[in-house]
Amino acid sequence: MSKSANINPAILVWARERAGLSVTDAAHQLGFKDSEKKTAAEKLAEFEAGEKLPTYPQLDKLAKLYRRPLITFYMAKPPAPANTGEDFRRPTVEVTRRDNAILETLVRDVRARQELIRDVLEDDPDHQAVRIVGSASMREGIPAFVAKISRLLDFDPSDRSRRRGGAEDLFRTLRAAAEMAGIFVIVAGDLGSHHSAVSTEVFRGFALSDDLAPFVVINDQDSKAGQSFTLIHELTHILMGQSGVSGPPDANEVANEHDLIERVCNDVAGQFLLPDAALTNRPAVDADIDIVRNMISGTAELWSVSEAMVAYRWRRLGWIGHHVYTALLNGYRARWLAYREQRRADRSPESGGPSYYVVRQSKLGNALLGVVYRSLYDNALSHTKAAKVLGVNLSNVEPLLRQFEKTRLAGVAAGRP
Repeated sequence: MSKSANINPAILVWARERAGLSVTDAAHQLGFKDSEKKTAAEKLAEFEAGEKLPTYPQLDKLAKLYRRPLITFYMAKPPAPANTGEDFRRPTVEVTRRDNAILETLVRDVRARQELIRDVLEDDPDHQAVRIVGSASMREGIPAFVAKISRLLDFDPSDRSRRRGGAEDLFRTLRAAAEMAGIFVIVAGDLGSHHSAVSTEVFRGFALSDDLAPFVVINDQDSKAGQSFTLIHELTHILMGQSGVSGPPDANEVANEHDLIERVCNDVAGQFLLPDAALTNRPAVDADIDIVRNMISGTAELWSVSEAMVAYRWRRLGWIGHHVYTALLNGYRARWLAYREQRRADRSPESGGPSYYVVRQSKLGNALLGVVYRSLYDNALSHTKAAKVLGVNLSNVEPLLRQFEKTRLAGVAAGRP
């Protein structure tokens, strides 16, 4: 009897949908080709309807594409949903089932990587627990959180000289400091393909709290200025020892404990990135929205933060009303989406750009790459597990680590840690 004879066709459908793929997308990624009699999608649909059995190699491809162990396809019913921690998002935007499925898969994937890293670090006698995890409580108040994160990152929020390089440099500085403190910071907003990209309306970031290997994941669909806000927001969750998914900042009234936690995290990020020293230019009560927009733009540029974040801070202070705030946010989002579309349209195969390995290094972060690099060459981690942790094919592990080694040596030569 064929090894695929006992598979459950309904699980094939479930696994594809949980991976955020349409029948057409999945069929083409599996390498199915259109023929005179059937399209690629129709061939996959036959498997899902139980009309035809996939071969074992095809089943193996399905497992890899859908990021599921082979045993899943033989189950009578889908496995229980993965533990993604708390869902701190507010239902202000309708999120599709597909987007939530992609998000759940992303969280599950990162959690699996975290467990592999934790196993390595547990056996490392030189690695110490990250003491700040779960070290704070909401009862301490916003200023206490800001002070703790300032000490953790060795960053004075009021020192504008640390922000002279712009929003991208600020994010790079804060991320490197968080990684030095023992927190793994990954930038990811899809499952490895732009077809599975999820917007910042679905999630801004998520935290996976752990005393040995805390992870923060930031949606790469956001601007660098927005990513700095999300990083501080998620660090606040880590300080409270919380794991969970966060959505866009919301200045509306809180309705439950989750809303209150999110409000604290947003306010900590707001006060860290835009301290009281930045609040010297208040708009008039009856100021026209164009005047308010220009004032916000000036403040954002001066402090290397997003305009949306300045608007959030002003809204929380009562400097602008709900309608003005909402109109500003809608405008900022529309402008950002238009900018991204234009940038994508302007990009051509001939235009070049950073290599695959440079992009992967930027997304994974030097902390994660550093642990894999050391563990692999100390024989504490296999190449197969390294590929899983890094989210790349086995053949890409060595080239990616060579890219990491090259930039690390360049940093040492330049006097950087």
